[in-house]
Amino acid sequence: MRTTLTIDDDIAVLVKQEVRRSGDSFKGTVNTLLRRGLMNSRQKADKKPFVVTPFPLGIGEMLDRHDGSVSALLEELEGPYHR
Repeated sequence: MRTTLTIDDDIAVLVKQEVRRSGDSFKGTVNTLLRRGLMNSRQKADKKPFVVTPFPLGIGEMLDRHDGSVSALLEELEGPYHR
């Protein structure tokens, strides 16, 4: 398909750098970069998002027992040498 495409100046610089690096034509480089970008975005869309299921650790109750003193809580959890 033949089309006219306006490329932003910063992108044009990057494409020209890739043309020099790869030794491919401008057209070939643009097609390769578009193909990579489109395939990469498709792969990301296919992946399921990572979901974390939180569960209570009971630290809130322990902190309440120490009147909010983090130092006292650390001493209980890790011993007197927690520093």
